[in-house]
Amino acid sequence: MLLVTGATGFVGQDLQQALRVRNLAYRTASRSSRAGSIAVGKIDAATDWKAALSGVDVVIHLAAANQNVIDGSDAGPGAFRRVNAEGTINLAKQAVAAGVKRFVFISTIKVNGERSFAGRAFTSNDPAAPTTEYAVSKLEAEQALIALSKTTGMELVIIRPPLVYGRGAEGSFRALKRLVRSGIPLPLASIDNRRSMVYVENLTDLIVTTASHPAAAGQIFLAGDGEAVSTPELLRRLATAMGCSARLLPCPPGVLNFLGRATGKAELVNRLTDWLEVDISHTRALLDWTPPFDMRTALKRSC
Repeated sequence: MLLVTGATGFVGQDLQQALRVRNLAYRTASRSSRAGSIAVGKIDAATDWKAALSGVDVVIHLAAANQNVIDGSDAGPGAFRRVNAEGTINLAKQAVAAGVKRFVFISTIKVNGERSFAGRAFTSNDPAAPTTEYAVSKLEAEQALIALSKTTGMELVIIRPPLVYGRGAEGSFRALKRLVRSGIPLPLASIDNRRSMVYVENLTDLIVTTASHPAAAGQIFLAGDGEAVSTPELLRRLATAMGCSARLLPCPPGVLNFLGRATGKAELVNRLTDWLEVDISHTRALLDWTPPFDMRTALKRSC
């Protein structure tokens, strides 16, 4: 039996579909009572997981405080740490007490850092370099889970995905689709970077694989589609998938960065111009795993 937390989120809903297709027994835990789900309330150091963990062999922990949650009812000082670090280790300790054999933790590539160096992709062996409160909270959770696994024997798997996209995705991916569809000329043609993403069905396939694969225990896996593309190329592929054209104009990246700082949009510009390349060779080799969908196919399925 598997327990899935965060099952009502974007990734969680797709994960449930993946589990159903494979006829795998699972239950979900959510904040409030839902059909077939066990209510646990807010996730923090005091959450009671006993009922949800009864008879469970594997926990897949997706639930987390991201920017959307922080902007809502969980807002407040230390919210990321309270949910992502303290809430996670509380669940893990109760999982040990309940006899859970494996704990799959969905972390973030931001533990590696906000950007990679040109020509050098992130790997699972890189030293952690989180720069945001969100990423720091995820690293704290990873470190506590590793220590707990070593002292208790509960198997641990950590997955660090980059931007997750797919049909129904919110945030940056949705914004990019809107930009392309609008037909507004975008001064992004001169950007020469590489960014990795992961299609939601590729991610959930990886999650299901790590839930049972013998070689997954004790490992950190980076997730991705296996291809990194420049921002202009991504926009062109998105346009093709949506049946329209991407109107891209040349503009020196230095000018873009200056305009970003001048308009208070530096973070947005950085996401468009920086490198964030992920090397998934360790994931491929150890699990004998290949992303089921290439990026072009995944983008078509996402639009």
